Amino acid sequence: MNIHIKNGRLIDPKNGTDAMQDLFIAAGKVAAIGNAPAGFVADKIIDAAGLVVAPGLIDLAARLREPGYEYRATLESEMNAAVAGGVTSLACPPDTDPVLDEPGLVEMLKHRAKSLNQARVYPVGALTQGLKGAELTEMAELTDAGCVAFSQADVALTDTRVLLRAMQYAATFGFSVWLRPQDGFLARDGVAHDGEVATRLGLPAIPSHAETIALSTMILLAQETGVRLHVCRISTESGVALMRVAKQKGLPLTCDVSANHVHLSERDIGFFDSNCHLTPPLRSLRDRDALHAGLLDGTIDAICSDHTPVDEDAKQLPFAEAEAGATGLELLLPLALKWAGAGALSAALAKVTQHPARVLRLDAGHLSVGAVADVCVFDPEAYWKIEAAALKSQGKNTPFLGLELQGKVRYTLVDGQVVYQG
Repeated sequence: MNIHIKNGRLIDPKNGTDAMQDLFIAAGKVAAIGNAPAGFVADKIIDAAGLVVAPGLIDLAARLREPGYEYRATLESEMNAAVAGGVTSLACPPDTDPVLDEPGLVEMLKHRAKSLNQARVYPVGALTQGLKGAELTEMAELTDAGCVAFSQADVALTDTRVLLRAMQYAATFGFSVWLRPQDGFLARDGVAHDGEVATRLGLPAIPSHAETIALSTMILLAQETGVRLHVCRISTESGVALMRVAKQKGLPLTCDVSANHVHLSERDIGFFDSNCHLTPPLRSLRDRDALHAGLLDGTIDAICSDHTPVDEDAKQLPFAEAEAGATGLELLLPLALKWAGAGALSAALAKVTQHPARVLRLDAGHLSVGAVADVCVFDPEAYWKIEAAALKSQGKNTPFLGLELQGKVRYTLVDGQVVYQG
C-alpha cells in the first residue's frame, strides 16, 4: 500500500530532522521525504496537520505475560496496548512460565506475535536455566531461535562465578547480556526504598547500595570479559555515577531507566498505594533528579516502560504483599515527552527510538529513505486522562491513574500498514 502522510512535523532524531515535511511510504518502506517519488500514487492519505510524524517507539522492557500468565494479560491485549502507545518494536524479558530458556518456546512466542501483524517482538532469552542461576542456557541455539540478548529478568544471580562464565561465553560469541543490578541478599524481602517513607510506613526496605554493589561487580566483570553489557532499570544517584565513570573509561556499556522512576519518588507511595510498588523501588527525590541528569548527559541511554501488567486481585493487597509492577506501554510516549519538556521533542524521541534501537543492534528507530516504515503519528498538545477504561492493556495498574498526560498517539504504522488509529 502507498501512503502519503502530509502536513506533519517530521522529527527523526537519528538523522537530525525536525521540519514540516511530507512522508511517502511504498511497499512497507520509506519511499521519499519532502517530495513524492516519480509515479507515486497514494492509496491512502493521512493528514497530519498539527501532528508529529516520528519513528515508531522501541521499548526495551515489556512483559507480554505469555506463556503462562494469561490471567494477567494476553499477547493480543498487550500488542493492542503497544500499537496504541506508538510502540512498534519491543523486547520482552524471559520471566514467563515456563521461562524462555528453550528454543521452542522462543519460536512459539515469535510465531504468535508475528501472526498478530502488530508490533515487532524481540525476546530476551534466559541467561541461566530456569533463571535459577546455576547452569547456563544454550545461548547460541536461543539466538538462532530469535533471542536478541540474555537476562536474568528481576532474579538476582548470586553466584559470581556463574556470572563470570556467562559473560565470558557471551563475549566469545558477541551476545549481549542484560542485567538488573540488585544484590539479592541486601534486597531480600524489601519492598520500598530505604528512606524516610519506608521508615514511617514500617515497610521492609531495599538500600541504595543493594544496586551499587551489584553494579560494581557487573562493571568489573564486563571490563574483564569485554562483554556487551546492558544495565536494566537503573534507579539510584550512586548507580548513575558508577555508569558515568564506566562509560568515560570507554567500556561497551549501556543502560536504561523506567519511565516511572523518571517522574516518581518514594513520596508517591503516599498511604500504601500498591500501584507504586515497583521493581526496583521508587527512590528518593535526589535519586530521581540524578536520573534526569543522567538522561540529559547521555549516561542513561534509553527510557523504557518496564511494562508489567498485574491482575487486580494481586494489586488489591497490603503494599508489602501486593505484586510489584505497573502497566506502561501506552504511557511511554507521554512520560518521555513530560521528561524532556515541550521544547525538546527530538531529545525525548531519541530516548525511545534511536537509542534503544542501538542497544538492540537493530536497523530501526529512524525514517531514512529505504528504511522500514514503522511510524508513530501523535498529537504533542493533546491531553488525556489516564483511566483504567482508557487503557488497552489488560493490566490497569499504574501510579498515574487519574492524572492527565500530554501526548496522544493518532496513528501507528508497522511495515507501512496502519495498525492503530485513534
